[in-house]
Amino acid sequence: VLSLWLIIIFVSLLWTVMSSFKTTKQIFASPFSLPKKLSFDNYVNAWTTAGIGKFFVNTVVVVGVALVVVMMLGAMCAYVLARFEFWGSRAIYYLMLAGLTFPVFLAIVPLFFVLQNIGMLNTFQGLILTYVAFALPFTVFFLYPFFRALPDEIAEAAEIDGASEWRTFFQVMLPMAKPGMASVAIFNFLGLWNQFLLPVALNTNRDHYVLSQGMASFASQAGYAVDTGALFAGVVITVIPVLIMYIIFQRQLHGSVTQGTSK
Repeated sequence: VLSLWLIIIFVSLLWTVMSSFKTTKQIFASPFSLPKKLSFDNYVNAWTTAGIGKFFVNTVVVVGVALVVVMMLGAMCAYVLARFEFWGSRAIYYLMLAGLTFPVFLAIVPLFFVLQNIGMLNTFQGLILTYVAFALPFTVFFLYPFFRALPDEIAEAAEIDGASEWRTFFQVMLPMAKPGMASVAIFNFLGLWNQFLLPVALNTNRDHYVLSQGMASFASQAGYAVDTGALFAGVVITVIPVLIMYIIFQRQLHGSVTQGTSK
């Protein structure tokens, strides 16, 4: 089953990359043939004419800021809930878990009016705030067992050496949870990078479009005169950051899985 799934994914990616080097006429004339020459005209057209370059920068800004904020807030929240016992801690944790079960479709209309009332509709700040809110429950849920499994003796040794709670967290405990941080960073990055429903509903300003919106508008506005080659090039541009992100953090992801199965 895995071999069949690998073949499907590999063939799809290979066909997309091949088509990104072909003209629209060549794609429809012979969809599965090799490109006659390696021309990057489609990538230039997609980046400039179709505006993919601008949408790419917008996505990097929104996803980058949201990812940093949600990782920091999620790590601090998970650490406190996992390492400290106080009244209401379990209720807060279960409320976080309840956030995972809340469908995003039910929140679209209330979110629209909330952002409109606070002046953040059609802005990067509104998208970033929304992204953080929806990614935070999963981040806390994922990091909670990592901080829970860390030995108390290390935190106690740091406290004896005079380290404050903030210093103990940032310099001692957080580095020990690096595999978990890398794993949840990958999952959050994938989810935020591929997000489509939230930007479409909360951002109608074309200057603030993210990649998913840009690709959809590029395909729909052209009607029957779609530059299919440039469209495939845009898809490749969209996929490249995800592959780079996974390649960078794949060792940490493997380490976190190994750690979780060995406990």
